[in-house]
Amino acid sequence: MNRLSTWLAILSLLAPLSLPAQLPDAVDGEPLPSLAPMLERTTPAVVNIATTGRVQLRENPLFQDPFFQRFFDMPERPRERATQSLGSGVIIDAERGHILTNHHVIARADEIRVTLADGRELSASVVGSDPDTDVAVIRVEGNDLQAIPMADSDELRVGDFVVAIGNPFGLGQTVTSGIVSALGRSGLDLGSYQDFIQTDASINPGNSGGALVNLRGELVGINTAILSPAGGNIGIGFAIPVNMATSIMQQLVDHGEVSRGQLGVSIQDLTPQLARAFGLDRDRGVVVTQVMPGSPAERAGLQTGDVIREVNGRSVQSSGELRNAIGLLRSGDNAELRVYRDGRTLTVNAEIGAVERASLDGGSLSPRLEGATFGLVESPDPRSDGQRIGVTELRDGSPAQRAGLRRGDVILSVNRQPVASLTELRQHSEEARELLLHIQRGRGALFLLLR
Repeated sequence: MNRLSTWLAILSLLAPLSLPAQLPDAVDGEPLPSLAPMLERTTPAVVNIATTGRVQLRENPLFQDPFFQRFFDMPERPRERATQSLGSGVIIDAERGHILTNHHVIARADEIRVTLADGRELSASVVGSDPDTDVAVIRVEGNDLQAIPMADSDELRVGDFVVAIGNPFGLGQTVTSGIVSALGRSGLDLGSYQDFIQTDASINPGNSGGALVNLRGELVGINTAILSPAGGNIGIGFAIPVNMATSIMQQLVDHGEVSRGQLGVSIQDLTPQLARAFGLDRDRGVVVTQVMPGSPAERAGLQTGDVIREVNGRSVQSSGELRNAIGLLRSGDNAELRVYRDGRTLTVNAEIGAVERASLDGGSLSPRLEGATFGLVESPDPRSDGQRIGVTELRDGSPAQRAGLRRGDVILSVNRQPVASLTELRQHSEEARELLLHIQRGRGALFLLLR
């Protein structure tokens, strides 16, 4: 053993002996830095959520055949199974007992139990839930609830310290710390509207719906998901910004659902190359590539080639930001747009329209259409581009099938009124004594009278 190795061995033996018997609570009269005081104020507002429910089991249709069951003497197979889920939530309104959490935490739940930080267990009911943003609001009845204070998530910066509070793996309330790693994350296949806060504070299964707070104990986000090839935490977690979550929460509390609006444009990001082509000195904004006929955008005067830079005073720098800004508005709300056009900056006011629903049950229109589902289909005519309203699903033996409808049929008109949207299909079908459908089927067309 050389001299250096000898000294290292001696120092390693002496090091434990040099430690004081008790670590000091303060240095030079100043308390040591700690998150404990903030957490003592904040953690009572974070709850654990446990749900139970039942889901239908998918099985081979052959097993449901009575002859097959008798021939093979097969026992009755269960048609459903029980499910359990664990998650977290944050008390937002103590007086009304409103708790903010994730949609996926309470989805398909028959029973929801909430455990408070003081050990009390309460039953909860769903106020509203929005799968597109993965936000849900549940309600409990209890005394001495404590709500969490809110921050402005738009003020977050990369590098800010944050703390995640939740119920990972059902262990009970757990706290982890880290920093904001990135902002405005999207394209993660975690929901339709994405503007995630990325953090390296450990988020694990069971943390979903829990609080992401700043060092003042203010809520900045709702923990939602992790990126992990193996299912464990690798330091990449995502939270919904509190500004987005509370906007959705307000609609859920007021209306029980989210009624999203639409502008009626196709858009793309403004790249440096496009900025030069448009004569812009900054590549900030979103380019309008198409304005839909009859849309709120057309009525407001938007044009193809316009560059949208702001919505209601907030800058937009990507297609995702514009989509979020419009999608979080309700139908009938006003959107003030700052638009660059031909070297000028304009202000355009648009009244947001309702989002066209993806499908429509025929039975809700008329008993004669029961069994058919209508939605957007590709036009079967090769000379026509775009999508039309057609029959996307058709149940065998249903009134709609017996009336002559076929899957893939395109509805051109109802009672001689052209149909270009599900809204128009509803308007022309409801309360009609009989339905005269003009249908395109393949390259041909026919009239179908339903009485």
